[in-house]
Amino acid sequence: MKDKVNPDYLDKVKQLNADEAERILSRMGGKLPKRFIKEKLSQEEALALQLEIEDEQLQEWRDKVAKLREEDEKRDKKKKD
Repeated sequence: MKDKVNPDYLDKVKQLNADEAERILSRMGGKLPKRFIKEKLSQEEALALQLEIEDEQLQEWRDKVAKLREEDEKRDKKKKD
């Protein structure tokens, strides 16, 4: 888990309304909720870390989907030949 909070994500957190922040906090997993509850992290830091984690996961998902689509296209092309 990252200990240093990216300032870009802290800026994003400052733009969230209370409902959006609550939704993001509800999605926290792993050690992050424990660190937040034990007050080792402020709410803003926890939100920033969660946003960063979600962005990383989204990018990984996009990469996997792109790879699957490429494989499907290759398979379809072979079927046509």
